[in-house]
Amino acid sequence: MQLTTPIPLPANLPRLSQQDELLMIGSCFATNIGERLLAAKFRCDVNPFGVLYNPASVATALRQIVQGKRYAEGDLFFFGERWHSPMHHSDFSTSDREEALHRINSRLQAVHHRMDRLDCLLITFGTAYVYEQKETGEIVGNCHKQPDKLFNRRRLETDEIVADYTSLLSDLTARNPKLKVLFTVSPIRHIRDGLHANQLSKAILLLAIDRLQTLFPEQVYYFPAYELLLDELRDYRFYADDMVHPSPQAIRYVWEKFAQACLTDTAQEIARTCEEITKALAHTPFQPQSAGYKHFLEQIVLRIDRLNEKYPYLAAFQNERELCRISLNPS
Repeated sequence: MQLTTPIPLPANLPRLSQQDELLMIGSCFATNIGERLLAAKFRCDVNPFGVLYNPASVATALRQIVQGKRYAEGDLFFFGERWHSPMHHSDFSTSDREEALHRINSRLQAVHHRMDRLDCLLITFGTAYVYEQKETGEIVGNCHKQPDKLFNRRRLETDEIVADYTSLLSDLTARNPKLKVLFTVSPIRHIRDGLHANQLSKAILLLAIDRLQTLFPEQVYYFPAYELLLDELRDYRFYADDMVHPSPQAIRYVWEKFAQACLTDTAQEIARTCEEITKALAHTPFQPQSAGYKHFLEQIVLRIDRLNEKYPYLAAFQNERELCRISLNPS
């Protein structure tokens, strides 16, 4: 009995390994998958601006990364007892302006230096709706809960997104001809827009990506995260309590599909080994001084050493290995 509608995974997606340089940027899917790539010891920068939802803000962020923009005092504003950047998530906001600038610029500097070495750029669109500052006409990445009266809210159109990204991708691939760009659309529904408006928004994003695939057939790819949750899983048991975000089980399911479609066999093997080591490291002993627990730590150290010997480009779990060694030899 067939109880789901399987979504065929594209056969031609880039196959990524831990030796590749990756950048994840965009909506929550970028963070969810990026965290798992980091846990699997990929060379990956995840959302250097924090979560960004709309294509225009993602494009602006990427241009600022390439340009090596350095934020100054005039780029921030003070609201709600904190300093904010209109392009950054509130994770970068703080009551101290200099600290906020340091957080922003240190992340920007780090990702700028790796941009020309990127093998794959993974972009997740969340919504086609944007907020424009009435005073400047600029699209913001985050409103930071400022009053609605300060913004005009509108929906990007497919042609607008395609034109913006045709220019952006042309520039990126000219600088870095080996670059592959993998798009996804976040399955998270923006229900505050209304369900019908959310569907129109997602349709615009999907159409724009489809057009970009036609324009850049050798560089642009699409992974069906949206379809996996909305069509293959299609059940509220795969959603969190808010009935909007995917549950941990659903996130893991999409990750496994992503790994199957986008990671090399060796990369998948490393990811499984890293997950096993991470679970072992999280173990809390009942008797930390027992011979049994010391043997357990010795086995963890052995697994870490074997992993790094087999794949010397990883240099994985070095801090954790040192903590295990100290526990084995406290003197």
